Amino acid sequence: MQTLGFDLSTDEIQLLKNTTVQLAGYQHESVVDGPGVRTVVFFQGCDFHCKGCHNKTTHDKKAGKTVTALEVYQEIYESKLASGVTFSGGEPFLQEQALCVLAKVCKAKGRHITIYTGHEVDELLAVTEQKKKIRQEILMYADLVITGRFVVELKTVEKPFVGSSNQELYELAINNPWKDIL
Repeated sequence: MQTLGFDLSTDEIQLLKNTTVQLAGYQHESVVDGPGVRTVVFFQGCDFHCKGCHNKTTHDKKAGKTVTALEVYQEIYESKLASGVTFSGGEPFLQEQALCVLAKVCKAKGRHITIYTGHEVDELLAVTEQKKKIRQEILMYADLVITGRFVVELKTVEKPFVGSSNQELYELAINNPWKDIL
């Protein structure tokens, strides 16, 4: 088994190598983007363009840089302190295939998975059957999903891990709004 210094099978390496990500950047050892210490992966591209968004540079789908999911995986595992990974953006669900591959491999390696999305619960799976299938698989790997667009008039510091009070946190083991369809 080839490992690249990480506990990856040959199949996982190929899957990660063959998947591209349009990437905005990383934040290592964050304590504000999900529970515990984590690495945050910022996907490039967002169609929501929320007024007051603190990640405006992630909106343009053509900006950022194209990398392999293997490069992203290696960056995630740079931190020896992080026990989790947060996928944020931009909008991670605009790159469903890359999000799915990364969530699958990181979950298999024991990482806690948090995903931020501007979608509301009912919107996330209101897509074509093909997209719905991929999104359902992604949700099977997630531990925490934070939904909802940022609304500057509802900005809050009272609720953990969100920017505005309309955003919802779903710890999927406890409160899974998609449990009947996953």
